[in-house]
Amino acid sequence: MRFIDNQNGRETKEGDKPSRKKPMYPVNNRLRNYLKLRGREVKLPVTYNNLLNFTWSTPIRDKNGNDTYWEKTSYDSRDWDYIRDGLVKIYAILKTEGDFSFISHLDVARIDYCAFGNSNPFRIRIVNKFNDNYDHYYIKIADASRIYGLELEHILSPNRITFFTCDNTLVEEHIPGIPGDVFIKQMMDAPETNKIRLAKEFVKFNERCFVRLLGDMRSYNFVVGITPDIEDYQYRIRCIDFDQQSYEGRKNLYLPQFFKENYPFVEMALAVLNKESIEQYQAEERTMITFRLATSRYRIKDLLDIMIADKISPPEKVNQLKKELGEYLHTNAYEKCHSMGQIVKTHLKETLRKNLKLVQKNLGKTKRKPL
Repeated sequence: MRFIDNQNGRETKEGDKPSRKKPMYPVNNRLRNYLKLRGREVKLPVTYNNLLNFTWSTPIRDKNGNDTYWEKTSYDSRDWDYIRDGLVKIYAILKTEGDFSFISHLDVARIDYCAFGNSNPFRIRIVNKFNDNYDHYYIKIADASRIYGLELEHILSPNRITFFTCDNTLVEEHIPGIPGDVFIKQMMDAPETNKIRLAKEFVKFNERCFVRLLGDMRSYNFVVGITPDIEDYQYRIRCIDFDQQSYEGRKNLYLPQFFKENYPFVEMALAVLNKESIEQYQAEERTMITFRLATSRYRIKDLLDIMIADKISPPEKVNQLKKELGEYLHTNAYEKCHSMGQIVKTHLKETLRKNLKLVQKNLGKTKRKPL
C-alpha cells in the first residue's frame, strides 16, 4: 500500500518491519544514579523474578473468544500471601508515595502474564474491597531502552508518567485509553467521532514520535483517550510501549504513518486535512515540545549525557539511522554520531532548530543551554 508522505510531499513505500525480538539492555550505574536522583529508584517489596514463580496459567480470551495473548496466573499458597501483600504495597508506592494507611481495604484480584513481545509483562489488578472498583499497573524487566523512552515521554510529551525501578524490576502505571486497533474497528466510523480533531491529534502524535525517535508505534502500541469538550470531543493519542526507543535503523520506523496497522488513521487524515493544516499542526507540536524542552533543559541534558555513552542499539543500526536521517533532512549533522543517544540529541536540535533559537534567545544569559 502506498500513501503520501506529508513531510516532504512525495509518495513513499512502507518501510521495513521492526525487529521481531529486541535484546534487553541493562541499566548501567550512571542511569541508575539518575533514577535515584529523580526519585525513580525505590525499594520494592516484590520483584519481577518473584512473579515468575507461578505454578500454572490459563489463557485469557476476549468476549468473542479470541486469544488476548494474556494468561491468568496462579501461585502456590505458600507464596501467595507474600506476593499479594507486596503487590498491594507497590500500588501504594505508585499512588500515594508509599502511604500504607489505605491498603487494608485493597486486594490483588488477578495477576496476568503476557509472553508476547519483548518485555513479557505482568499486569496486576488491584481491587477496592468496599466498592469493587479496580485499577491496574504493570511489572516488567528493567530495560534501559524502555526507561529512556519513559523518561523522554515524561519530559517531552504532554503526558506525565509514573514509573519506578528496583534493580532489574520496572513498575509502570496503567495508561488509560482505547487501544488503537480496537478504536479503528469499533469507533473510527462512529457518527459521534470527530474525524477532523482525531486526524489533527494523529498528525501531532506522528510528529512527537519522530522528534524524540520513538519507534514501532503500530495501532496496538498506543491508546486513544477521549475527553468531552464544548459541544464535541477532544482526542489524545498516548504511547503505551516504549521498548523501541531509538533502537531501529530505519527512519520510517519512527513515523507511525508508515505502519500498515495505522493506515486507517493516515487515510482519514488525508481525507479531512489539507497540506497547510497538516503543516500547521506539525509546527504547533514542535513548538510545544520546545517549550517542554526549555522548561526541563537541565533534566534532559543529564539524561542525554547518560544516553550518549550508553549502548542501546547495534552499531549497524546506528550507522543506518544517522545516514537516513541525514539524507531525509539534507544535513551532515548526524555524521559524527556514534551512539543512539548522540543521534537523539542531534535530531532534537535539527527538528526543533527554529524553535530552539527563539527559546535560547529568551533564555538570555543562562549558563546551561537547553541541549
